[in-house]
Amino acid sequence: MCGLAGCFAPATSAAQRQAEVARMNACIVHRGPDASGVWAEETGRVALGHRRLSILDLSEAGAQPMRSASGRFVVAFNGEVYNHLDLRADIDGVEWRGHSDTETLAAGFEAWGIRATLERAVGMFALAIWDREHGELVLARDRLGIKPLYVGRLEGGGVAFASELEAVARHPAFRREIDREAVALLLRYGCIPAPHAVYEGARKLMPGSIVTYQAPHLDAGEEEVYWSGAAVAARGQASPFTGSPEAAVDALDGLLRDAVGARMLADVPLGAFLSGGVDSSTVVALMQAQSSRPVKTFTIGSHDAQYDEGEDAAAVAKHLGTDHTSLVVSPEDALAALPALAASQDEPFADPSMLPTFLVSQLARRNVTVALSGDGGDELFAGYNRHQWTERVWRAIRPAPRWVRGAVSRGIEAVSPEAWNDLFERFAPVLPPSLRLRIPGYKLHKLAGVLSASSPLDVFERSSAQWQDAARLVRGADGLAPAHPSELAGLPDIASQTMLVDLLRYLPDVILTKVDRASMAVSLEARVPLLDHRVVEHAWSLPLGLKLRDGTTKWALRQVLYRYVPQPLIDRPKSGFDLPLYDWLRGPLRGWAEALLDEKRLREEGIFEPEPIREAWAQHLAGTHSLEYPLWTVLMFQSWLDGRHTPAIEAERAQE
Repeated sequence: MCGLAGCFAPATSAAQRQAEVARMNACIVHRGPDASGVWAEETGRVALGHRRLSILDLSEAGAQPMRSASGRFVVAFNGEVYNHLDLRADIDGVEWRGHSDTETLAAGFEAWGIRATLERAVGMFALAIWDREHGELVLARDRLGIKPLYVGRLEGGGVAFASELEAVARHPAFRREIDREAVALLLRYGCIPAPHAVYEGARKLMPGSIVTYQAPHLDAGEEEVYWSGAAVAARGQASPFTGSPEAAVDALDGLLRDAVGARMLADVPLGAFLSGGVDSSTVVALMQAQSSRPVKTFTIGSHDAQYDEGEDAAAVAKHLGTDHTSLVVSPEDALAALPALAASQDEPFADPSMLPTFLVSQLARRNVTVALSGDGGDELFAGYNRHQWTERVWRAIRPAPRWVRGAVSRGIEAVSPEAWNDLFERFAPVLPPSLRLRIPGYKLHKLAGVLSASSPLDVFERSSAQWQDAARLVRGADGLAPAHPSELAGLPDIASQTMLVDLLRYLPDVILTKVDRASMAVSLEARVPLLDHRVVEHAWSLPLGLKLRDGTTKWALRQVLYRYVPQPLIDRPKSGFDLPLYDWLRGPLRGWAEALLDEKRLREEGIFEPEPIREAWAQHLAGTHSLEYPLWTVLMFQSWLDGRHTPAIEAERAQE
């Protein structure tokens, strides 16, 4: 695992290109603290940079940027190819210098070509390849979007690219102009989904894509898709698994065992995150089943039992016999880390679970360099509540004409949340327990936003949006259309459609972004075996009834886990390490948030319309609305903006 950077621009001196990329490389030292390398072509058209976190082949034979044996290809590679030894066995006539997967890829490019090699590769990666024979720059990203890759247009022509956007922005010919549409997307989704980026002229490579740049059109890349999650879903639905449920579970067990085993290959200490839930417990169980010594596992817990998962993880660890480390994090510890972590983000990001992910990564890094994670199970096996209730809500509201639902919605919204709260409080003694809600007025207003939905996916969008009117809050932003893939219409049921939205957007842009940034911040490589593309393809071939079965989520995955861990240890309410943002923003974080949401500051910056944000802040402080998550999106942008304009950074830019 490493970081990469580089540029492709009109010819200049090789020394100048090297200096530019060295400056970019310096931004991502946390991604690769073990070594640094920069290579520039003699004409100065292209330069590649690399920061190394040594995992496989710790010798100089694994150093990058790396030339292929013939010298045709120069490669800067970030990630891991788990089947690279199998690929080596299929390449004849190579005199291997070392045993790194980068060298295997370079040889594959010469033997089979770039696309064919990537189609054979099993792993996670982002990479830049300079083809000296054809004068082409090729950028590529792994199938699921596990590893990031940003590209930015340069003034005067050409592109800069890197594992982090800030490295792209350090190129002297890149202009830092805020993209207002991207900020509105952040407010709506809590992230900036690919291909968008927070700066104009920058973009993220899409998962499963290859982009080729060639003179004279240096900044106009030709994009091709070598693997598509939407196509995989469509094929799985068209040709579903026809065996028995037992056969489906057997096949899944075998695929997962292979995926986990392949990801245990490392020349450095290795462990796993363990929360005690289905996904991480499955990964750890399959690790321990293939290990001759206790697997090192890591969990963080909380003093507050409502947010603590330490006991669940400890019970699973004890049963499996792992070498378990648990750290209880106090509210003071979490609060102390939060503002600095938010300000250090490469791009604004508003998932609060970034903090516990960072803390458990920090804990693991004290003992290991690689950690396996259980991410991906919810998206593949219908683990989120929304995969079930989207259809239920739609069925409940659909019989009523939309104009009737709209009228009811307006009626609910005509009564303030405060008045609804008072009404519910007055009738609380006679209400059934299911209607004794915390801040019922806010929940009713949330329901009102869903009532006028035009389709099941509109229900899904409205219920998951942080700000329904996100574009109205950002000055200069146009209206936003829901980012639904056109392929959704081909899926037969609403649950599968929502799962595909999660696979294509929520998984890469929230879950995997969080894991990558949190782990790389402490120079830890995180591997996600549930997202082996062969597991993904098998999961999409399973009928929905093997994922949601008699009210049980992730049924097939659970059956695999029960072969290794007793069911009672797993089937219990899972708390998760959630942050009590509602209380924190009205308590210990109030001063920090107030400074970021200061009305004068908002007006001077000119990004947000101050009035609706200040109104939401006042309502949250008064306790009449539970608006911590919408406000969090604004706070994360403001904190990121602070981090981009510190005196130290401004001084460094002045010297560039």
